[in-house]
Amino acid sequence: MPSLKRHFLKTTTGLLAGLLLAGVASAQGFPTKPVTLMIPYPAGGLSDNIARRVNVPLGAALGQPAIVDNLGGGSGSIGAQKVLNAPSDGYMVFQGSPNELILAPLAISAIKYKPESFRQIHRIALAPMAIFVRPGFPAKTADELAAHAAKVAKEGKPMTYASVGVGSFYHLLGAKMSKDLGVEMTHVPYKGGADAQRDLFTDLVDIFITPYGPAQVELVKQGKMRALAVLTPARQRLMPEVPSTTESKALKTFTAEIGTGYFVKRDTPEPVVQALHQALQKTLGDTQLRAGLFAMGQETSPLQTLAEADQAYKAEISAYQAIAKSINLQAQ
Repeated sequence: MPSLKRHFLKTTTGLLAGLLLAGVASAQGFPTKPVTLMIPYPAGGLSDNIARRVNVPLGAALGQPAIVDNLGGGSGSIGAQKVLNAPSDGYMVFQGSPNELILAPLAISAIKYKPESFRQIHRIALAPMAIFVRPGFPAKTADELAAHAAKVAKEGKPMTYASVGVGSFYHLLGAKMSKDLGVEMTHVPYKGGADAQRDLFTDLVDIFITPYGPAQVELVKQGKMRALAVLTPARQRLMPEVPSTTESKALKTFTAEIGTGYFVKRDTPEPVVQALHQALQKTLGDTQLRAGLFAMGQETSPLQTLAEADQAYKAEISAYQAIAKSINLQAQ
């Protein structure tokens, strides 16, 4: 009997070792089929535009096509959850930001995943942000906006601000502005930036604080909306005529920017993560991509090691959770 037990243990151990080696070998051969880039917003927005500039050079670097898949809703959490529901094999990569992975779980009680469930492979870009207002909005400057917000709040008709969903970074910025100004403002959430812009164009919502690029600049030129102020400490190259919030009195300290990165499930095999990381680093060196991101108003990310990318993400988790706490964000 002992010999049978030893034989069983030896056989089982051998099978497990064989399966492990097979898994490692499979991971090291990654990728052998197309890789999906999960974009958690509808087509046509800034996130989608970034993905459609990245996917071609990334596919070339991987040796397999990189396919863009748009799935909006739930402040980006629906797309994020789809990645978590997929196998941990690297064939579904999430393109996102603190919006979807850190803030959405803090704001939406139905979301059960945690930011730590994801691992950042590499940041791709940093985006400047601006306060855009509807065409008929009476304020022309940040200080006039503050005065208008106080006036309508006193009249019982609070100023409205759009976001891409409850708990999104844009929601937090609007809530923070409301707190900084000491006046009530009403949050109006949308599924994506394109939907928010549509209602801004038709005077259905007052302001939309969002990243921007040439598409938004063109909409401003067409008179569909106005750029009131940028949230960077200095004026920006795409809209040099638009002042920074730091030039105002009421919103002098109201600044922000947001990054876009690529994430996988944290338990994705290390050889797969390394392959994706190397491909993204190669992609960041593509001159057409860099020119395209630059034209969109995006600042291309410097190269990061895997450790640096992961540490940066962990730092963002702490920072954004602190912002959410400061405005008393409650899950709904």
